Amino acid sequence: MSRRLHTKLIHEGHYAAEVEVALLETDEGWSPSLSLEDARKLDAVRKALRRGDLKQASQLGRVFRLTPVHA
Repeated sequence: MSRRLHTKLIHEGHYAAEVEVALLETDEGWSPSLSLEDARKLDAVRKALRRGDLKQASQLGRVFRLTPVHA
């Protein structure tokens, strides 16, 4: 089994967060996969962004405020 770092992007409302996770690569059919810990981290960031708790979300990843672009 090998681990490869990957950045996942979580988008909720007017915010987005980049979260580093490790993808687990195996020779089995369900590869690559996330560890339970990384899956819970993604869920925690998503819930924090929904609540507007940017402090907690920023402890787990890089948080960005999304602004519309008017052409």
